[in-house]
Amino acid sequence: MKTALITDQHLEHRQWLNRLAFYDDEIKIMQNRIAEVASRNTVQEVMAQLEHFQNQLIIQSSTIDQLNHDIKKHEQVIAAEAQKNPVAADHRRTEIHPEQKEAVASFEKVFNELRHELIHWLAKVM
Repeated sequence: MKTALITDQHLEHRQWLNRLAFYDDEIKIMQNRIAEVASRNTVQEVMAQLEHFQNQLIIQSSTIDQLNHDIKKHEQVIAAEAQKNPVAADHRRTEIHPEQKEAVASFEKVFNELRHELIHWLAKVM
């Protein structure tokens, strides 16, 4: 079992949550761009791609919600650990959860691929 300082885990969680908030904002921007294209096009091929991207954004938004939930849940565990002995909280260690780190990294990889695919497609249809 690997451990890390509670303060380090908290910092990492804050960074993840901030990045996820950024991606959530990016999804809103992408949805607006998709809506712009939808208002200008009725071609079946374009509409099929629009639906594809809309579905992918819904999936990514759901993934962000799940990651946020999991991170906040782990943050509660860390807070409980820190409250056990607040004086030594900055020296205490807690179990790390590498699956969360991997889940965030995996999400970012998929999201960035989707963003690039969407940007490339938008350049073609606009």
